[in-house]
Amino acid sequence: MAEDKSRAKAMEAVEAIFERYDLITRRTSSPLFDKHIMSGLHIETASSDGSVTFSLTIGPEYGNLNGVLHGGAAALIFDMCTTAALGPVARPGFWDFLGGVTRSLNISYLKAIPIGTKILIRSKVAQVGRTLALIRGEMVSEDGKTVYCTCEQHKVRVPTREEHRAVRVRWDEGWEKEEGREKEGGKREKAKL
Repeated sequence: MAEDKSRAKAMEAVEAIFERYDLITRRTSSPLFDKHIMSGLHIETASSDGSVTFSLTIGPEYGNLNGVLHGGAAALIFDMCTTAALGPVARPGFWDFLGGVTRSLNISYLKAIPIGTKILIRSKVAQVGRTLALIRGEMVSEDGKTVYCTCEQHKVRVPTREEHRAVRVRWDEGWEKEEGREKEGGKREKAKL
């Protein structure tokens, strides 16, 4: 039961990233490179350790002249999916909404992904600290038997832009309650000393 609750909370954390992203992008008239990918991704599973699985059908807009996923599109897909994996481990002031920039993204392309193929993108936070995070990812076939490409992403934490922080989603309420409990608990600990 506790594990189910933990998974549900992790799913909510990732969904909150997508919800806030959608609300922010609705306010801009400029075409955003990553918006189409974010709207096409489906969150399949998430867990509190920063493991998230997404599904995506590779459309022609992600392809090259050979009828397969373009390497640059794969990089953008990985960038968005690995970043979202930070959601379940984030907390206010610690890797909150898109609070990081990519320092490096290394991809190993193992097998071409034909246009029209539905894939799974698995992302896992390997390490997260105050200022740096390491997230790994892989694109696999729906049955998980074929690994198309893998990645390793290093992120550097930067403060979330104020105009992004001002966009509120349901998730924020829970965070604020949790943060209030942590602060109150800290005050009680200090009072005991």
